[in-house]
Amino acid sequence: MPDAPAPEPLSAPTTQYDARVVAPPDTRPLGIEELAERLAGTDVVVVGEYHGHHASHLLQSRLQQALYRQHPRQVLSMEQFDLDHQDALNRYLTGDIGEAEMMEDAEAWDNYRGAYRPLVEFARLHDLPVIAANAPAHVVRCVGRQGTEYLDNLPEPVRHSLPAKPFLDIPAYREKFMAAIGASHRADSTMEERMSNTYKAQLLRDNTMAERILQARSQYPEHQILHITGTFHSEQGLGTVALLKQRAPAISVAVIGPVVWPGEADTPPLAENPTRGDYLYLIQPLPEEFRDPERARKAMTERFSRSARTDCD
Repeated sequence: MPDAPAPEPLSAPTTQYDARVVAPPDTRPLGIEELAERLAGTDVVVVGEYHGHHASHLLQSRLQQALYRQHPRQVLSMEQFDLDHQDALNRYLTGDIGEAEMMEDAEAWDNYRGAYRPLVEFARLHDLPVIAANAPAHVVRCVGRQGTEYLDNLPEPVRHSLPAKPFLDIPAYREKFMAAIGASHRADSTMEERMSNTYKAQLLRDNTMAERILQARSQYPEHQILHITGTFHSEQGLGTVALLKQRAPAISVAVIGPVVWPGEADTPPLAENPTRGDYLYLIQPLPEEFRDPERARKAMTERFSRSARTDCD
């Protein structure tokens, strides 16, 4: 018998659309169909993304189709839509409103057409449910400003739509979050309160997404759920993924996480990213946003000022 062909070597992505999928510690690249075959029996498939990265969005679309071929009973769950906009999303899926109307009514993200339209359209054309999984944006912002007590003053229907325990967490996640936002042990009491509230707002997102996924599991039994989210909510099995496993230990969850392969690196950065996901996809870095520190500061200030304009009364 002829020798089996040598495995294809893992090479760096060549464009912003490219993603090289591996299953650590193996470095052999996996095709989308092979990845989907491995995931065919998984209850919840979570694909982490860098929002706006073309490789993330292309991988998600290709995997959605490949998983559907393996398991046609599929539910698409999305961080990119808030649960209070589920009705607008449903009306679009059933043909009652057009895309521009849905985008306005559901407050779709600015990059919806280029990033998420293919996912929603595939679901619409195959009559698949799409779950608006995130917590309402205004509630998240107000928790970030006023703290957990803000939920006490919400109208009952809004409060009832949120998890009964909206601020469950994992200690490792808190440590990671505080490190990511540059929290210091020397912060004064006011700054500590602000950082704590910011973290609670993050937990509200994660707990809500975990609950929405479990609700979808109950509403659509025997369906596989494909959940799309920012990588911080899923990498290292933390965030939404940890809460999902904490609340429903029996379900199987697989995380597919992005890892940036710097252009100057000769070898894949896998050794330093062993826990980013059950499967990793290697992508090019995004362009640097700012090189002028003052312009970066002004842009960040403007982003925060927009959030501060939310009415929390």
